Amino acid sequence: MVRTMEWKEGTLVLLDQTRLPAEVTWISCTTAERVREAIARLEVRGAPAIGAAAAFAMVLGWRGILREQSRAGKGKEPPASPSESYLPAFAALKERLDSARPTAINLAWATKRLYDAAARLAAGGETAKAVSYALETLAKRMYDQDIAVNKAMGQYGAACVPDDAVILTHCNAGALATCGWGTALGVIRSAAAAGKVRQVYADETRPLLQGARLTVWELLEDGIPVTAITDNMAAWVMKQKGVNFVVTGADRIVRNGDTANKIGTYGVALLAKAHGIPFYVAAPASTFDFRLETGAEIPIEERDGDEVRRFLGHLATPPEALVFSPAFDVTPATLITGIITEYGVLRPPYPESIQALQARILKEEKDSWKA
Repeated sequence: MVRTMEWKEGTLVLLDQTRLPAEVTWISCTTAERVREAIARLEVRGAPAIGAAAAFAMVLGWRGILREQSRAGKGKEPPASPSESYLPAFAALKERLDSARPTAINLAWATKRLYDAAARLAAGGETAKAVSYALETLAKRMYDQDIAVNKAMGQYGAACVPDDAVILTHCNAGALATCGWGTALGVIRSAAAAGKVRQVYADETRPLLQGARLTVWELLEDGIPVTAITDNMAAWVMKQKGVNFVVTGADRIVRNGDTANKIGTYGVALLAKAHGIPFYVAAPASTFDFRLETGAEIPIEERDGDEVRRFLGHLATPPEALVFSPAFDVTPATLITGIITEYGVLRPPYPESIQALQARILKEEKDSWKA
């Protein structure tokens, strides 16, 4: 199984996903700004992977702030106790990282965890170096937890997959989109290990072809039978090829169950409904935004029009063509059969099941504070 990132002695090493499958190239990030660029450029992508990368970016950012303070003090060590002057710069860094991909809630979730940890430690009088060490430990733990969470989702999701499954998936929600194993592809991997998968169809996923480039590559590497199709073939493939299960990932899920995912997911959900095919979403608890009531409140990122105007460096439209290029769409909860999480599979009515999930998470957090 491919690795998306590695933390090596204060450097975040990222797999450059924009170059796959033609070549495997790694990017060494020594500053938070370089990680932000990687997130914005889709060199690292997928909501869980973005969150993990952002956590390590916050570690690099804290250390960068300390270096700046040291230079301002003419080489002297930072103050023994991290004064309030550190936190405004750290908060500004958090906001800048959050702006790199505004739809994926895992990004803001991760940066908030790191910022809140630094604020608590600073309030408790810990030294700047102690905070740095604690943030690194937390980021590593979040990375490890993501892999464990994905494998738990895979097991819950595999139980939903029928025998002799013909599965359709959209975009890439595999190991490349996470720290390992994957969300939607984690479900497929677990189902394949149980002998349930006959065939997978992967939408190419315009405009950057994450499905064709990444999902197909991952499944071929794992020996799972996969066929690439263009996005506009999905309806015909459902009708002609016996698709009996659809699963995708998610970038944000709100309180009523509406789900934001890569552009085209909404259309796939409508097609699944029309053909009577169950449509599942696989996402960790960190993807839920408990502040928002409906999908209408989710901010939708719009990409540079040249991602549509050009293909492999060549013009695909007249150069002056106007382009509308949202990166995501929102699938209404009414089209979703179940939401697969590390806590189990949520079912309608989603306002109730998601509220119960939130209560469980809050209880776990309170118990961890007491410990």
